[in-house]
Amino acid sequence: MSALPNCPKCNSEYTYEDGSMLVCPMCAYEWNPAADAEAAEANVIRDANGNVLADGDTVTVIKDLKVKGSSSAIKQGTKVKGIRLVHDSTNGHDIDCKIDGFGAMSLKSEFVKKI
Repeated sequence: MSALPNCPKCNSEYTYEDGSMLVCPMCAYEWNPAADAEAAEANVIRDANGNVLADGDTVTVIKDLKVKGSSSAIKQGTKVKGIRLVHDSTNGHDIDCKIDGFGAMSLKSEFVKKI
């Protein structure tokens, strides 16, 4: 007998399978375990090469980036230390960081690579 996970809503251990869904008889909650795995994978932020990024990583900018409101640009090869990931960004900028000479900025993960 395979071990089924506890209910994510009430933590009951008496879950059972109903087709592709799991059901909790205690609180009547139904969920799809495959959808939970896909949602966890969708929340992962990757760099331009497909490497998984984490808070505190050091990355390098892979192309020159224009900075709004400034006459200078962030040059290719600029090293950025101690990044912070933003998972719920609405504008696509999923990295918060400080860049020497520019200050606090937000970057898109598609323009950096992990060192």
